[in-house]
Amino acid sequence: MDQEIYMRRALELAERGKGKVRPNPLVGCVIVHEGQVIGEGYHEYYGGPHAEVNALASVTSQDLLGKSTLFVTLEPCAHWGKTPPCANLLVEKGIKHVVIATLDSHALVAGKGLEILRSAGISVELGLLENEARFQNRRFFCQVQQHRPYVVLKWAQTADGFVARENFDSKWISNAQSRQLVHQWRAEEQAILVGKNTARYDNPSLSVRDWVGKNPLRIVLDSNLELPRDLHLFDQQSPTWIYNTLKNETQGDLAWIKLPKGFSLKEVLSDLHSKNIQSVLVEGGSQLLHQFLAAGLWDEARVFTAPIHFKRGIAAPKLTQTPAESHAIGEDQLDLYYHG
Repeated sequence: MDQEIYMRRALELAERGKGKVRPNPLVGCVIVHEGQVIGEGYHEYYGGPHAEVNALASVTSQDLLGKSTLFVTLEPCAHWGKTPPCANLLVEKGIKHVVIATLDSHALVAGKGLEILRSAGISVELGLLENEARFQNRRFFCQVQQHRPYVVLKWAQTADGFVARENFDSKWISNAQSRQLVHQWRAEEQAILVGKNTARYDNPSLSVRDWVGKNPLRIVLDSNLELPRDLHLFDQQSPTWIYNTLKNETQGDLAWIKLPKGFSLKEVLSDLHSKNIQSVLVEGGSQLLHQFLAAGLWDEARVFTAPIHFKRGIAAPKLTQTPAESHAIGEDQLDLYYHG
């Protein structure tokens, strides 16, 4: 039996929960009997049944479970949350062999699920496609291990290295295909963050309009509350948090969050972590992107380069490392970078 085939299928299934299960991890599960897949499932939405539960429920002949192998992308949970512990369920169902891609780093699991399985006499293999599984759940692991949201930086730049003209105008550098891709990314991340100048000069909605998905939480940094209230960010169409140094206040879907004078990005991320925000897409402006890069507080950078020239303007951030991936998006080039 080629175990990698089944674990890759489990990873494919897990991906279907992207943007729907946060702050929980993505998990996929496949059950195999004598080389045939007899059940599969994934964690479909936050608060819903876990991947193992869905996979077990999909098996028509339950009497085969005792002779089957269960493949799962993340260690089965060992605690009561919104659902019962999956490790105990596998024991109850008589599963004899479990293959796990990676352990769960969350303190409530962290090896406890593995211990339950092995204590019950279940044969467990660990580490199959572990790198792929950990990359898939990089947002979850960042939240648990680094105690901050996973940070994705995004910007579009001209071929001569500018993100905006001298008057801060940046519409439109990237093409329509690239902009649609950004809307997909917005649906995949829990929050989207911009600085004061981007909010003022671009007046973005920061919504998912060209993609199917949930609008992210909108976040803006406005220390002295200088932004006018007629901006799209204040339209109450999506929850919006304004980090500032003057007040704590809530009005409908608007929340002003007060931090100490001269607050740092680290303090913002720490507060977001305390509010269970798992990932943030930073869309500018240039000064804010520079600050994230200088502080080392980033995990991915996604950079569009368009075949146009401004000759003068606001300089784009510069990354010295080689892109991990490069893709053509129409006439634009998309470079992907990973930090560390």
